[in-house]
Amino acid sequence: MSDTVETATTSTETPEELRTAMVERLISMGEIRTAAVERAFRTVPREAFVPEAPVRQAYGVEDVVITKRNEHGTAISSVSAPRIQAFMLEQADIKPGHHVLEIGSSGTNAAMIAEIVGADGEVTTLDIDQDVTDRATRGLAAAGYERVNVVLGDGEVGCADRAPFDRILVTVGAWDIPPAWVDQLTEHGTITVPLRMRGVSRSITLRREGDRLVSLSAEVCGFVRMQGVGAHEEQLLLLHGEEVGLRFDEEPPVDAGPLTGALDTERTEEWTGVAVGRMEPFDSLHLWLATVLPGFCMLSATPDTKLVAPQNRMACPATTDGSSLAYLALRKVSEDPTFEFGAHGYGPDGAKLAARLAEQIRTWDRDHRSGAGPQFTVHPATTPDGQLGEGRVIDKRHTRITISWP
Repeated sequence: MSDTVETATTSTETPEELRTAMVERLISMGEIRTAAVERAFRTVPREAFVPEAPVRQAYGVEDVVITKRNEHGTAISSVSAPRIQAFMLEQADIKPGHHVLEIGSSGTNAAMIAEIVGADGEVTTLDIDQDVTDRATRGLAAAGYERVNVVLGDGEVGCADRAPFDRILVTVGAWDIPPAWVDQLTEHGTITVPLRMRGVSRSITLRREGDRLVSLSAEVCGFVRMQGVGAHEEQLLLLHGEEVGLRFDEEPPVDAGPLTGALDTERTEEWTGVAVGRMEPFDSLHLWLATVLPGFCMLSATPDTKLVAPQNRMACPATTDGSSLAYLALRKVSEDPTFEFGAHGYGPDGAKLAARLAEQIRTWDRDHRSGAGPQFTVHPATTPDGQLGEGRVIDKRHTRITISWP
């Protein structure tokens, strides 16, 4: 079961034909909505930035091109899929003449931003990795965008030498909003950033309003994670060797030991009557559960384990309490096919946790499934509780983020 869009393929072979097919698909998907973004996608030769990859891959709507991995094989730099780049550029609402800072340099995105801002604008693309900035420099030169400023530096501190910026566009996964980004914005500037909150990521455009940032839009996304001072690693708790893991975006429970035996107990199940079709999106459910459930974490499981049957084996919402846990589950209920949401619980309080999770699924279905989604507000870390307003509060190093659902 997947809540992502299927990858399109095309039989055309030349870069120009592939570029045209990519743009038409992105328009039909609703990811490209404005003439400025369309023109940028039709103009920039993506193949110049990934010369080692097949040309078809450079133009695959959902294809991410990995350009560097660390010693463990984990991707640490990539050229994002065209679909992701398209909706983020639309989110950012970049205008001719804008000064734009991009944090995370593939080169491709910077070239498209340069097309949008035009000769009167300025684009600075920054990355912490010399290999990445060298690669971006080569690609930009090959594609004819030498006017883009390529800077080697830690994204946590932005680029004060070229500030202020009308737009800051972050193309790496961030855990927090550092003060430098806010300080380097113009009075009415915006930041578009893939922000991770309790293990769930959204590309959010935030507008500056005094000393806080208020969301204008949010989209589902996935990015390689930020390196340097702003890096933040999840805490992993392994159950049954490496078959099942619980990933906590904040700190895991103080005494996580009792959880390691939870899967040795009999499983309880709680089904909700809430159904979803095979290709029907339900991405807001994960965010809702992250907002409302105590002890929230993400469960992952190896493909062949029979210990658990989560909705998603790579990242499944779960809740923990003491020596018990419950996670989101699905079961097929018709040949259409249609699936029903439910919860599996383990441990002495597994049934209670499963019931709590199931009730929140029903609440999401009743109140938020078809809604506009939540509002995100980013406050300075020193903001007192009484000034935060309604919503779930997530405390980070530099900020306090509230998530409020209408």
